[in-house]
Order: sequence, then structure tokens, then C-alpha cells
Amino acid sequence: MRNKQRLTLLCICGLLAACSSSRYQYSDDHAPENIPQLDDIADAVPTPQTYSRYANRDYQVRGIDYEVWRDIKTLTQEGKASWYGNKFHGHDTSNGEVYDMFSMSAAHKNLPLPSFVKVTNLGNDKTVVVRVNDRGPFHPDRIIDLSYAAAYKLDMLQAGTANVRVELIIPTADNSSLFTPTPQWFIQVLASSNEAKAQNIADTLGTKYNTENRLVISGKFHRVQLGPFSESEQAQNLLATVQKKYTNAYVLKELSSKTVSNK
Repeated sequence: MRNKQRLTLLCICGLLAACSSSRYQYSDDHAPENIPQLDDIADAVPTPQTYSRYANRDYQVRGIDYEVWRDIKTLTQEGKASWYGNKFHGHDTSNGEVYDMFSMSAAHKNLPLPSFVKVTNLGNDKTVVVRVNDRGPFHPDRIIDLSYAAAYKLDMLQAGTANVRVELIIPTADNSSLFTPTPQWFIQVLASSNEAKAQNIADTLGTKYNTENRLVISGKFHRVQLGPFSESEQAQNLLATVQKKYTNAYVLKELSSKTVSNK
């Protein structure tokens, strides 16, 4: 009886769409007011984990039955992703953990908890690896609900939703090292509100120094960056030359993750 009561409590507390709004400080979900630096947040690292004892039984929400795919070995889904943020921040997820909107996590209706998936934004080819530790989204046209940080890295915050591909990752002791975040370095040259001017500078410097370049949008500004460089020393050596003209240029470090598909 105790186990049954505990399971019922976890389901009530963890299934976000089924909960009463009185449980939350806010009636509507929204982005946080104070946003930390999210660019350096690394992807979730797939490692072998034990499934949650109470969060992997079939369940029902709003009269609809959902099956948990406990023995799943491979999955590729395409559909619409959404994200959830400040309303649920600090509340329990379906497997009893506390939801942190600045972590690389997600909610899925059917995958066992926890699971790891690679999510690709089909509109811009950006990818993230997230740890699934929650249930949802309980909308017929959505397949995954991403944390605020994951949605930020997929560049889908403003639109609210995005067409994505979800690929299951089965972590093992042999392949988990493939997902270890690796550093890369960029030279931040300047920021300009004129996109055409910024792009011209990026292309010119890229050709001049025979290196890759990119524009990073930050509010109304376009940041010109050279790189990536796999070694800090490479970036520092070129920085000395770049600073002869662009005195405020500096080196920044960014984390990335190698990802593979278990299709």
C-alpha cells in the first residue's frame, strides 16, 4: 500500500500538465528575468544509469493512457519541440529530481527515465544532448519538452517551438567518453549593429588569416568571431596579430560535445 501511495504522489507531483496551477508561483510559464551565461553550458553526458523505480510505469493524464517504452533500444522521431521554464523551475520532475531550467534536460511522454537523446533543430541544424528526466509535453502535436537552456542552445526560444529530430542514445561504459565536453577557442574581434558590415569584416579577416569565422547575434549586435581553434595557444598567437588593428579583441573559450547516433 505504501508503494502504491508513493507512486500516486510522484505521478501527481511530476506530471506537469496534469498539475493544478495553485502548486506554482506563476500561472503562466515564461523566461527567467535574470539569465546567466548559457553559451558555455555543456551538453548532458550520457552515462549508464539505473532507471527510476517509480517513474517508469504506464500512466494516465487527462484520461489518456501513456505507455512507457521500458525496453527500447533505438528511436528516431521527428516532430515539434517546445520548452518550459520559470514556472516549473525548482519543482519536482516526474522522477523526483528538481527541475533546473538552466540544465540540459527534457521531458518525454514515453521514454524511460532517465534517458539521453540528441535533439537536432531541423531549421538550423543545431544540436544538443539532453537528459530526459520528466514527463510531457501533453500536447498531441509535440514530441519533446526542452529545458530553457537546451532551447536557448537550439535557438528556438523566440519562436517557442521548433521542428526537431530526436535520437535515442544508449550510453555504455565504452561510448560515454565520446560525449565528454571538449573546449574550443574563438577570437572575439568586435560587435556591430550593422550586420552587413560585421559580415564583411568576418569574411575579410577569415580570408586574411586563413581561418574560419562566424557571426554571433547578441541582442541588436552581431559579434565577429574567428575560429574555432582546438588549442588555446593557436588562438592566443593569432590574437596578438589581430589586436594590432582591433585593440579590444580577446579570446573566449566555448565547450562543445561530440555526439553520435545510436540508430
